[in-house]
Amino acid sequence: MIVKLIASDIDGTLLLGDEREISDKVITYINKLYGRGVVFAAASGRQYSNLRNLFGPVKDKIAYICENGALIKYNDKIIKKTPLDRKLGEELLNDIYKVNGCEFLLSGEDTSYIMPKSATYKEHIENYVGNKVQVIEKYEDVKEDFIKISVYCESGIEKHAKYFYDKWKDKVKTTVSGKCWLDFVAPNVDKGMALAVLKEYFGADYEETMCFGDNFNDIEMFDESYYSYAISTSHKDIRAKAKFITSNVESILFDVEMMYEWQK
Repeated sequence: MIVKLIASDIDGTLLLGDEREISDKVITYINKLYGRGVVFAAASGRQYSNLRNLFGPVKDKIAYICENGALIKYNDKIIKKTPLDRKLGEELLNDIYKVNGCEFLLSGEDTSYIMPKSATYKEHIENYVGNKVQVIEKYEDVKEDFIKISVYCESGIEKHAKYFYDKWKDKVKTTVSGKCWLDFVAPNVDKGMALAVLKEYFGADYEETMCFGDNFNDIEMFDESYYSYAISTSHKDIRAKAKFITSNVESILFDVEMMYEWQK
């Protein structure tokens, strides 16, 4: 068993339940594996600065698949960025804004933009999600590319998912990314595409790649990894797509580290 590249989803995968911080053990394993030439990649719908803050002690030693694959960075440099068409993005934002109970989150490279209907939405994005946020009055206020657009529904996205999926599935990539979230990125963009880019960048073959996920926006990564793991609490359709099941990422990182230790 030789592993060169490990990609992991964050929420519901590396962070379980109500966990908000990466454990010291996981940080230690990532650091040790880095010393052995193994690259760890954070693969998330989160923004870049959010992920860097989360991985503090090893933030300069890992790769980043941000915004569900629309932005890939390593050593603070962009490896690949795939923005949405701006006109199409504005039409989508208008559609989200008019639906009662839904808020939008527009992602730039390092800033999230919102036009909050609820007084608590900005606080939620800043303090719970942990994003850098700017409130806008019109889309023209955003001077950068539209990287990703998300729908947030506090009561759960299931109520509105079909409406948005049916209307936009032929124009953008549409994926449920959490209980309250539905994400839109450019066509053909997903975490699997991003992992394929990183495999080529770091010279890792399919047999040398490992990934972890728990939601529908993680499934494409399974196709790019020989060692594909679904979290045991994930939906049965997600578990069915993975080769292996685990209750947590930490134990598998330990196994990979021990494998290298035994090969000394």
